[in-house]
Amino acid sequence: MKDGKTVVITGASAGLGRAAAQAFARRGWRVGAVARGQERLQETCREVEELGGQAVWVAADVSDADALDRAAEIFEQRLGPIDVWVNSAMVTVFSPVAEMSPAEFQRVVNVTLMGQVHGTMTALKRMRRRNRGTIVQVGSALAWRAIPLQSAYCAAKHGVRAFTDSLRSELLHEGSKIRLTMVQMPAVNTPQFDWARNRMPHKVQPMPPIFQPEVAAGAIVRAAETAPRELWVGRSSITAILGNLFFPSYVDRLLAKSGFSGQQTDEPAQQNRADNLYGPVSEPFGAHGRFDRRAQSWAVTVRQNTAERFMVAGAATLLASALVLGGVQLRRRLAAR
Repeated sequence: MKDGKTVVITGASAGLGRAAAQAFARRGWRVGAVARGQERLQETCREVEELGGQAVWVAADVSDADALDRAAEIFEQRLGPIDVWVNSAMVTVFSPVAEMSPAEFQRVVNVTLMGQVHGTMTALKRMRRRNRGTIVQVGSALAWRAIPLQSAYCAAKHGVRAFTDSLRSELLHEGSKIRLTMVQMPAVNTPQFDWARNRMPHKVQPMPPIFQPEVAAGAIVRAAETAPRELWVGRSSITAILGNLFFPSYVDRLLAKSGFSGQQTDEPAQQNRADNLYGPVSEPFGAHGRFDRRAQSWAVTVRQNTAERFMVAGAATLLASALVLGGVQLRRRLAAR
């Protein structure tokens, strides 16, 4: 199906953003690509065009609201009205809190949280004129359940979820037709584990199970089309979110035991390696990271409201069972008398 619509994707030069650009291109979308690295942005646009889409790139740092607004103007002039805006840009630091600087923490928040805020505001500015459009926030299971060694990233993703929930209520109050959705991702095989700042003694890795970026990109396209309140991707995300809702203290202890080793390989970390915290790295990264052999190419996805219905049904079943068992015990006691 050829949609012939326009999507803007931040963080589109590599990783999940690049995979999303490819996924939309396969459906014939016009793609506006935003990131800091010009060379990889050009590669993304070439891939989009080879897949049948049309593409325009603008180099911008999403922490700069004015730069993002100028990029949006260029996209609307060259590609037409923005139908979907995908906030995917992110940075992270793998480090215990005690070893991070305030400036590093602030930088993660400026990109991973404020970048999504800036992108959302930029999109709303244009979508409100037409009273239509969809904004997709690329989230994470870590927006619900934080893990050790990525405190700033987890805080930023928590912030994105809170910001999105607040804005959703405002749009409902206005009677707006603009749609807002958030996709909570599992661990994805992207280059972020080779370009992120790392203070650990070993190379870092995603917490297994790991999924290919095409799985996550497909979920983004689905969210853009159907706009569920939230879309949870992968059993690991679903388990993490529900586990934290019902057993947060147990998950605290579990992550205290497994969260450090689970995010590191056996290989020693490379010393003095360039990272992308303040600027793009020069290596020719694409959509995939170095975990292809371990990454899965399929994942179950569930809408948040569907999961909530199952939770309510499960709670009702447990309550009914408890009442029945309690009644049986009471009858036995009365009979014994």
